[in-house]
Amino acid sequence: MALQKQDLITLAKTVAKADPHAAVAYSFNDKKFSYSELDDTLRAELKEIAGTYALYRENKNILFELIEQVIDEVLPQRVLEQYGSFADIRTFAQGDKPIFSVKASQASKARAKKFVTKVGLAGVYEVFKLDGYTLEVPTEAWGGAAQIGFEEYLDGRIDMADVVEIINDGLNDCVYREIAKALKSCVAQIAKTNKASDNQFVQSKMDNLLQIADAYGKATIYCTFEFAATMVPDNNWISNEQKNAMWNTGYLANYKGHNVIILPNSFEDTNNTIKVMDPSYAYIIPTGADKPIKVAFEGDAAVREWENKDWSREIQTYKKFGIGIVGLNAGICVYQNTALTNGIDPNKTLVKNAAPGLDPVFN
Repeated sequence: MALQKQDLITLAKTVAKADPHAAVAYSFNDKKFSYSELDDTLRAELKEIAGTYALYRENKNILFELIEQVIDEVLPQRVLEQYGSFADIRTFAQGDKPIFSVKASQASKARAKKFVTKVGLAGVYEVFKLDGYTLEVPTEAWGGAAQIGFEEYLDGRIDMADVVEIINDGLNDCVYREIAKALKSCVAQIAKTNKASDNQFVQSKMDNLLQIADAYGKATIYCTFEFAATMVPDNNWISNEQKNAMWNTGYLANYKGHNVIILPNSFEDTNNTIKVMDPSYAYIIPTGADKPIKVAFEGDAAVREWENKDWSREIQTYKKFGIGIVGLNAGICVYQNTALTNGIDPNKTLVKNAAPGLDPVFN
């Protein structure tokens, strides 16, 4: 093995964090490399330690430690990058209670303002208690496995870098799927005045929601690419610059002064028929609003090997995380374009760990 174990693990983390489509250089051991250079090096190094059955048997614990450390460092970072704007994401030590402090509600703050008065002659102040609280988000064990056929090893058809990538991506998808369910469950808790629905994108309805949200802080629009592509100004208002942006990116990254953030989406099935994130919803969230989604990672990832009767092996992973939702800020709004609901399974209902006053399972 050309690289020492810790350098190999660092290389694996660097590759896992990097964007393969970005034309940038990444730092490794004080030098700059392209993504393809780092990826090729990682594949070569993993082939050196696990490219044959004999090598795998000798070095599998190094491989397991590499996978564990990649999951523990990269998984929370990926979730933060994708959902950090509206999800509070934290990592807790094994056995520690995942406790989140929830800010006082806007209604509580509004009531408190009424008590800002002149001090009486006796120096007596009226006291108002804000209703902030703490929320515990219980975690559950999640896992996945990548199977390696014994004959594939003998034939030299195993690329261990692909195994590492599949395991990491599989856990990512688990977290994304639960966040998508939690987001959709929030809709039922939002006030009617903060919701709009139509079978197409209607500017006036979106504008009305933005006015409500902006009263609590400058709003940002979060939606899938599919929804964003429908947010096009009327023909009489669209500029040449906007036309170019639509042609180059497929959507407008700014809507009347409000940033549009694209939420990643994928499919539940290999036939590409059931989507993870419901594309019909756009979430309008004011700056400064308490983040409605809480994500807790607990403890370290664990990896083990399971040998089947046919000598094939499964590399199994174990990681604990939980998703919670809290009482919603009065400025959060939702727009639904019902024309985009195709490809959503209405029976996907599992959302847990609700805050006080909310049903712990939502449709």
